[in-house]
Amino acid sequence: MPDKKHEKSKVRIDAHSGVPTTGHEWDGIEELNTPLPRWWVWTFWLTVLWAIAYTIVYPAWPTLSGGTHGLFGWNSRNQLTQEVTQLQVTRAPIFAKLKNASLEEIEANPDLLSAARMVGAAAFANNCAACHGAGGAGSKGYANLNDDDWIWGGHLNEIRATIEHGARWETDKATHSSSMPAFGRDGLLTPDQISILADHVRTFAELPDTVAPTAEGQKLYDDNCAACHGIEGKGNTELGAPNLTDAIWLYGSDKPTIISRIKNGGGGVMPAWSEKLDEITIKALSIYVHSLGGGQ
Repeated sequence: MPDKKHEKSKVRIDAHSGVPTTGHEWDGIEELNTPLPRWWVWTFWLTVLWAIAYTIVYPAWPTLSGGTHGLFGWNSRNQLTQEVTQLQVTRAPIFAKLKNASLEEIEANPDLLSAARMVGAAAFANNCAACHGAGGAGSKGYANLNDDDWIWGGHLNEIRATIEHGARWETDKATHSSSMPAFGRDGLLTPDQISILADHVRTFAELPDTVAPTAEGQKLYDDNCAACHGIEGKGNTELGAPNLTDAIWLYGSDKPTIISRIKNGGGGVMPAWSEKLDEITIKALSIYVHSLGGGQ
């Protein structure tokens, strides 16, 4: 026997809403015949037609060899290439001036300085911010470029040399190569001597909780550290030896950190960007870093 629940009832006008029914009934519940508004239906079909037309004129469907190219032959890769080419054409005159000008001439010319800072900011964000931070403030082991303390020198040409050749970058023969000896690891000093030396180093900057200088600490410093950091501990940018008399410490100023540095020595590594960046970008990057606030 047919299921009466699924039998179609006779189409009628609903007494409550005045809307005709579809003739469908389920357990006494009837379905009202309320079609979508005509404008909505036309809009829907127009979007369908638009989608079909789009897939015809633009790349859309994957194929075994790649995908359809569309009647217009357009693709985002070609558009990007055209935009980059146009940008290069637009910037060519100012880039030519940047290439031919010295760093000092660029800084003295407002137009060139503005262009260099713009290019340098983009290069910094792409290549340097990962270590030195978005604003150049650095972090533990990575130099702060906003202050006036420079390990390898903060003058324009010194900054450029550091960017070009890096620090302890093995593939660049002109890289900054000096590093701190591992006095503890290599057995040059005993643990007790390293502890005394760390106390003495902390006296240069008059750090909190420092002990009074001792003759033994002074002798250990003179014999092992003064050749690079100087008799007064003011450092040497030619050797990459930091100034020990200020409040700026690359790895930290607490005694355990200083002991670790004396014990293990070494130094950070910075890439030689001349292997990756062109001359104009390196110039612009040098100008940008110099202008962050700490350039000498």
